[in-house]
Amino acid sequence: MRDLGVGFRCLLQGQRWMARHGRAYGFGLLPGLITLVLYAAALVALALWGEDLVGWATPFADGWPSPWLGLFRGLLTAVLFALGLLLAVVSFTAVTLLIGQPFYENLSEQVDRDVSPDGTAPESALPLWRELWVSGRDGLRIVVRAAVWGVLLFAAGFLPFVGQTVVPVIGFFVTGFFLTEELTAVALQRRGVDLRDRLALLRSRKTLAWGFGTPLGLAFLVPFVAVFLMPGAVAGATLLARELLGEEERAAADAETAGSCEGFVRNHAGAFDPGPVGGLGD
Repeated sequence: MRDLGVGFRCLLQGQRWMARHGRAYGFGLLPGLITLVLYAAALVALALWGEDLVGWATPFADGWPSPWLGLFRGLLTAVLFALGLLLAVVSFTAVTLLIGQPFYENLSEQVDRDVSPDGTAPESALPLWRELWVSGRDGLRIVVRAAVWGVLLFAAGFLPFVGQTVVPVIGFFVTGFFLTEELTAVALQRRGVDLRDRLALLRSRKTLAWGFGTPLGLAFLVPFVAVFLMPGAVAGATLLARELLGEEERAAADAETAGSCEGFVRNHAGAFDPGPVGGLGD
């Protein structure tokens, strides 16, 4: 359970770091705004013409009597929009990262330099076009994985009671995991960690990924919030990447000023531990 707190504090420290760098924050909003406009247009189109699409895809139901035809196609239209919204939440990060790749790379490097004891940051050996290709390819793979999970969870949603209670909770944790992967990819890809190894790292510490990505995914459901949180999420994901690779320990002494999430937890363990011993820092 300790990793849940560490992941969440990485998210908070990333937002805090971004708040101290106002100019960078302003530039960081642009990719999210562009992506938001594109996704809003797609969702509006789905809302306007989703019923027509469902009608075209279900010609076998044309002869059904009322009210079954309306109920059947109405349900499918609602499901189609819900799946579109889920995919929008999951893929928003990947598309925004792809659009803002040069900026977010620079932002992630700034965070690394801030928390590194020697003031340096790992640099990618790949040219920009290659980074864009790898980022786009890996982002698509993650979206496909998320879509498969979405279909499975949608099918499980028809189970009595479980579908209305357990399945939505699982859905939030799945979304949080994939969001964490997409965001940490900026820092980990720069370190030469490929998609398979990134997934292995996150699976080895699922609660850390959930602590970071699940509250962020919930926040992203609120209209426009994703745009404003995205720059800080990238900063926090860089801190999370350092935690995954053990790099944050070298910056623990400077955590108060640098923003290391693991160091922050250790230095403030007493504030979160109600007992005389133990706590988050153990």
